[in-house]
Amino acid sequence: MLTRRHIRVKVMQSIYAFTQSQNTDLGKEEKFLSSSMENMYNLYLTLLSLLVEIQKMADEQLTLSQKKYLATKEEKNPKRKFVDNPVLLKLVNDAILAEKLENRGISWELDEEYVKIIYKAILESEIYAEYLAKDTTDFKDDKKVIIDLFQKVIAPNEKLYEYIEDKKLTWVDDLPLVNTLLLKMIKKLKGDAAENYFHPSLFKDDDDKLFASLLFKKTILNDERIQQEIEGKTPNWDTDRIADLDAILLKMAICEFLKFPSIPVKVTINEYLEIAKEYSTPKSSIFINGILDKLVKEYQANNSLNKSGRGLM
Repeated sequence: MLTRRHIRVKVMQSIYAFTQSQNTDLGKEEKFLSSSMENMYNLYLTLLSLLVEIQKMADEQLTLSQKKYLATKEEKNPKRKFVDNPVLLKLVNDAILAEKLENRGISWELDEEYVKIIYKAILESEIYAEYLAKDTTDFKDDKKVIIDLFQKVIAPNEKLYEYIEDKKLTWVDDLPLVNTLLLKMIKKLKGDAAENYFHPSLFKDDDDKLFASLLFKKTILNDERIQQEIEGKTPNWDTDRIADLDAILLKMAICEFLKFPSIPVKVTINEYLEIAKEYSTPKSSIFINGILDKLVKEYQANNSLNKSGRGLM
């Protein structure tokens, strides 16, 4: 679920919080990092649960319409195409999801008004109308309507964003990643998908989980030495004028150069430039690239880049 870039972003956020709070309890902040990554998974489950609640609300509304005393012909025989959408039913009947939601206390029960708002937006969308108007659909059509509704109706909904922001502030930064992941899962879904299909592990493997912890600790514990590496490489900038986030990204990259022999230099540089473009100032990536380029040439000249295995690529 989490890529190395996402892990780097989470580490960056934790180092920023650690330095801004002038905290000295490294262990406490490391627990916060772990909790932050785990909460990201909770957001993923929350969005899956939202799709479940939308289907249930749709089913309930159809049932109520059929029971009307003066129900119309259409209400007595409603189109169940959306309610019976196999993608939604896969989630509704997902026992693993239901167990995880219960164990983690994730529920929309007290926030049903948000589900109603999003369901209403779905009903009013052309995507929904066009789907119901089709005489027949195949699994590809059924997937496409859920993808289109999520991309164009659900994810951009301001009330959903408001809910997420109020629920847990860190979720705001996690939302683009989780949205992308959920869409990727739906796009790759097949009719005979395994029961645990929608439940990828938070980390790809134990190495990625360890990478998060080590990058955080090694960057902080080697701060003084890494700071010395930066000094003198910024002739037009005093070190105290470097934006806090840029300084953290530089230190993390240098830490990877010196303390992570299996990570190629090019991978490190590319990752931090992309993170800088997204999270820092418009000129940050150019600034960071210039410093890292100087450092790499220096390390290569004095043979101080300790790279091995994949790190030599």
